[in-house]
Amino acid sequence: MTVFGFSAVAMMALLYYRPDFAKRVSELLNPQHAAPVAVAAAPAQPKAEAEPVQAVEDKASPRTTRQQKYVTDWLSRRYRVAGDAANMLVSTAYSTAHEIKLDPLLILAVMAIESGLNPFAESPMGAQGLMQVMSKVHSDKFEEVGGKEAALDPVANIRVGAQILKDYVTRTGSVEGGLKTYVGAGAFEDDSGYGNKVLAEYRRLKQVAGGKNVPIYNTPAPAPTAVLVQKSAPAPAKADSAAASDSAHGASQNGETVAGL
Repeated sequence: MTVFGFSAVAMMALLYYRPDFAKRVSELLNPQHAAPVAVAAAPAQPKAEAEPVQAVEDKASPRTTRQQKYVTDWLSRRYRVAGDAANMLVSTAYSTAHEIKLDPLLILAVMAIESGLNPFAESPMGAQGLMQVMSKVHSDKFEEVGGKEAALDPVANIRVGAQILKDYVTRTGSVEGGLKTYVGAGAFEDDSGYGNKVLAEYRRLKQVAGGKNVPIYNTPAPAPTAVLVQKSAPAPAKADSAAASDSAHGASQNGETVAGL
């Protein structure tokens, strides 16, 4: 017993003054605790660089599901699309956006401005479907989804159109530049207001997705109020000049307001 007691004391002293030895003994006696330590010490994976426009929400998260419901209901009422059809279009836009890392609301905004969510829309120039894609120009992209005949298929049209938009955004380095190229105005000074229309719809969809109550109709600009002036004796010439100057300034302001819309 004496020998055993001295041995125990010696072992405790060794464990106390040799922490590394104590750790090894602990791992041998409790191997199940070793694995979690190794996992905790593993270095974190570096985050990938963000794309110019990137979907930040997982498509299956409760928040994304709630956003989709808000957006579906609003688009259904705004563009008079059946609820089930609107749900299919929004779901496809979200799933496509998740795959190619593009904001789904931007895809939906382009669809809204291009076709009013009409899957059978076709322009005189030959642009087809929800995103008004030129199937003749982008026939290679349609080969992956069934050929040019699939241009009027809603799912195929969204996928091809969204990929084209993503390529243009990446190529130009900005959403504005991508939209300008998408509408075919890349070689011109401006896009005749196309980008502003899409981004205005995009901002409305952002508010809708956030749970805000956004009117389904655009609020028109207030009409200029007519001012009735009672006839009186002719005023001095200087006063007439001032009145003419004020009137011209008002016309200029109204012109700027209309141009801004």
